[in-house]
Amino acid sequence: MAGHSKWANIKHKKGAADQKRAKVFTKIAKEVTVAARLGGGDIDANPRLRRAIASARAVSMPKDNIDRAIKKGTGEMGDVDFEEITFEGYGAGGVAVMVDCLTDNRNRTVSEVRFAFKKGNGSMGENGSVAWVFETKGVIGFNEMDGLDVEKLQEIAILNGAEDIEEDSDSVTIYSSTEDFDALSTAIEEAGFQPQRSEVSKIPSNTVECSGEMADDVIKLINLLEDLDDVQNVSANFDISDEELERIYS
Repeated sequence: MAGHSKWANIKHKKGAADQKRAKVFTKIAKEVTVAARLGGGDIDANPRLRRAIASARAVSMPKDNIDRAIKKGTGEMGDVDFEEITFEGYGAGGVAVMVDCLTDNRNRTVSEVRFAFKKGNGSMGENGSVAWVFETKGVIGFNEMDGLDVEKLQEIAILNGAEDIEEDSDSVTIYSSTEDFDALSTAIEEAGFQPQRSEVSKIPSNTVECSGEMADDVIKLINLLEDLDDVQNVSANFDISDEELERIYS
């Protein structure tokens, strides 16, 4: 799993998360709505809703926004119907890309995703073409290290089902199985820790090294896909060095 957290970390450091906060809120609200529609509005009985709310809290999404999204899903604020679609494809150099979407218009989403792949020098693939590269895991990330008791955090994580912990000078990322994710995230929050990321993500089992023009093309594609309103998550198996990322974002 080494290197998976680089992309999230560099975006955080460059302030991209703050610049796109409204878009992030919209995407998370959509996930909350779908989770509530599929499993009901009781977070104790709906693990997907718990995860969505954890993601909302991790980006300081207002409680009113969360409550509104839940009511939309349970039908208290009109009928909302989103379809879940996952697209597979390739970026420059054969980088595997998975694109998870929630949409109320399949044709629009297919067209926008296909155009993004083309513009980003990538190509759409068939179902199953790259899915085998990824494994679904719980991911809890910390990018704000000031005052963070890393030793205590690691102890709690290990005792509550963490499978792997990545640590560097300015971040800590904890991975778990999807089965242990809810209990792990609850234990971490109850201990007083507030992660900046708390989500279920697709983690690549292998990576493709990227540099120079290839790295530029891969980042361009990921940005194009993440900017689409119907795209919830983009997963890719690129490995780009910190130096290359700093060059791209300098």
